[in-house]
Amino acid sequence: MQLLSLIQKLSSDNAGPCVTLSMNTHRTHPSNLQDAIQLKNLISEAKDRVLASSDKRSVSSLLEKLDGLTKRVDVNYLLDSLHIFASNDVLEIYRSIWPVSSDAVEISGQFAVRHLLQALNRTEDYLVLVLSQGGVSLYTATNDHIREEVRNGDFPFSENRHYVTFGDKRSDPKQIDAKVNEFINTVDKAVVRVHRETGLNCVVVATDEMHTSLLEMADKPGVYFGHVKINYNQTEPHYIVAQTWELVRSLQQVRRQEAIDEMKQAVAQGKVLTDLTEIFQAALDGRGDLILLREDYRQAARIVNERSLEILDAANIPGAVDDVTSRIAWNVVRQGGRALFTSNDSLLELGAICLKTRY
Repeated sequence: MQLLSLIQKLSSDNAGPCVTLSMNTHRTHPSNLQDAIQLKNLISEAKDRVLASSDKRSVSSLLEKLDGLTKRVDVNYLLDSLHIFASNDVLEIYRSIWPVSSDAVEISGQFAVRHLLQALNRTEDYLVLVLSQGGVSLYTATNDHIREEVRNGDFPFSENRHYVTFGDKRSDPKQIDAKVNEFINTVDKAVVRVHRETGLNCVVVATDEMHTSLLEMADKPGVYFGHVKINYNQTEPHYIVAQTWELVRSLQQVRRQEAIDEMKQAVAQGKVLTDLTEIFQAALDGRGDLILLREDYRQAARIVNERSLEILDAANIPGAVDDVTSRIAWNVVRQGGRALFTSNDSLLELGAICLKTRY
């Protein structure tokens, strides 16, 4: 996934100062005019903070990148948030469909990848199968966007090719059902082949009857993780993916609730940490299995001797970071754990951040 590669790249760059700008944006005019103003304000704040802690000559390349941002960012082509990562050696611009809790400038020895981790957690790559006897299409999708239509030796199917050929059997319901099942079985095997190649699971767009038959005939029913009822009057890809994304988002919400329930069950097993320093150390040691964070929770801190934290009200002293939770969450993820961000109030009883350990 490209987003994961970007996170890995940014997390490996330690040639500070590293500037991270995050801001909410607008997709349409005239609301997007205020985005240009806010971007200039954040750039100005970033430059002032960089110059307050660094020699101008040593950060000249960084300052040049910051000065050029207003020309590089076209406010007419933004989504719901904008994230900029700049250092002497790096400049990356990421546009996201996920808003942020607040606009912010973060400066430290590493980039703040928290918002990218949140986007990664809520980015879903999947297949969309539009299934009918009149034709079958298969698409690859990411969130609310169709990437491409699958065209290979199987797809698209123009129609049900397993029709009853003998006139005296065309009115036989058993023969008709048998041919429909044969057709669905052929489609299923073609989907499974794509699944094996891509690792992607599938949302089915079909009638209730066709969807039920598909699950009954499927070699691997687990490949099909959702169903949207087909509307034959609106089968254009952009309409279909709007429906499938609504389903996928609802399933993601279920997963986040399941993660909160998993965390609560782990409390009784003595596997949950809520102290920030203990969480920081466990994440460094690779003990983090699942970390949950409130979407609006940020904590300034100074890292002492690489394993201890000094909690701060603001990142206004040398060596401080604006939000240490970004580093903690990435340490969990890069060592095979999970990081989830939620606004669910049921997390409050455990705290704004908590970690389920492996042992």
